[in-house]
Amino acid sequence: MAATRTHIPLRLWLCLSVLVLLAVIVPVLNLLTPPEHSLHVPTYVVSLLGKYLCFAILAVSVDLIWGYCGLLSLGQGAFFALGGYAMGVYLVRQIGSRGVYANPELPDFMVFLNWTELPWYWWGFDHFSFAVAAVVIVPALLAFVFGWFAFRSRVSGVYFSIITQALTYALMLAFFRNDMGFGGNNGLTDFKDILGFSLQSDATRLGLFILTCLALAAVLLICVAITSSRFGLVLIAIRDAENRARFLGYRVETYKVVVFTISAAMAGLAGALYVPQVGIINPGEFAPANSIESVIWVSVGGRGTLVGPIIGAVLVNFGKSWFTAAFPEFWLFVLGGLFICVTLFLPRGLLGVTESLFRRSWSMPRRSVAASTPEAAE
Repeated sequence: MAATRTHIPLRLWLCLSVLVLLAVIVPVLNLLTPPEHSLHVPTYVVSLLGKYLCFAILAVSVDLIWGYCGLLSLGQGAFFALGGYAMGVYLVRQIGSRGVYANPELPDFMVFLNWTELPWYWWGFDHFSFAVAAVVIVPALLAFVFGWFAFRSRVSGVYFSIITQALTYALMLAFFRNDMGFGGNNGLTDFKDILGFSLQSDATRLGLFILTCLALAAVLLICVAITSSRFGLVLIAIRDAENRARFLGYRVETYKVVVFTISAAMAGLAGALYVPQVGIINPGEFAPANSIESVIWVSVGGRGTLVGPIIGAVLVNFGKSWFTAAFPEFWLFVLGGLFICVTLFLPRGLLGVTESLFRRSWSMPRRSVAASTPEAAE
């Protein structure tokens, strides 16, 4: 335990330093270097990096419940999508009379479907503060209610994974319906601006990228504060020996509900940052495959490390971007093979293997020096 604690601060500070450097260097290279310069970062790359960092926030939320509490959720993508829809509703309300039908009261798809009035659950989304609150509260509330019933019923292990996957699949089917009032299979798109700033502007995209870097850093610090506290130690105890923790008097269900709710709020925040950078949100984000991919990111980077999932999310999605462009028909096979290889040969993920190699290379010179001393010879 002591060895793990000594490595967490270094790992954390390195990750935070990289995020700060990204938040500074990427905008500088985008604004101050000419497009033909080799160091110039195009705007589309800025948006792509921002999307990867949103996925990194989602991966950290998965690691918080899986790596530290042993809850393998295959429905974390549902909370990501709900946060994205909350932000998407706000962005649609900002279009106003600039839509195809020039109706300031109703979005274009509602006019097309002959809706006569705005649904009650769209009320308040004219205000950014209300939308930001909904981004966090809606996923957290769903996780709280779902977790309350699931954990009170002692649902755990593979059964918990199955019902969370069923949850996100049910939400996907519901949001595909036109009468849900969220655009059906087309979803929400054609966003114009946010807080009066055009989403097509390079400056806005840079601002969203910087905000995503800061949000990831904040989420990382919150998770470190949680896992290093007494609350976090109880979570680890539940992960390693749930029945023993319960026999010691801890209300295991309460701890699970709380951490599940916090992770859902983080996933919702990731979805809200994702939508304005990609310009669309549709029911496909609820697909169970997306939640499974987030688990793979955590496995590749290193479960129970917080920093490892960030590495896994960025590397896997970078590979996905390259493979789907070069060999689109092979990507799913590559993803499945990657998960199998990590499970069999790298159970601690890339970060765990890297740390083990570093410790081994660091200790070998010290051992050789100690063996060469006269005291060791005697």
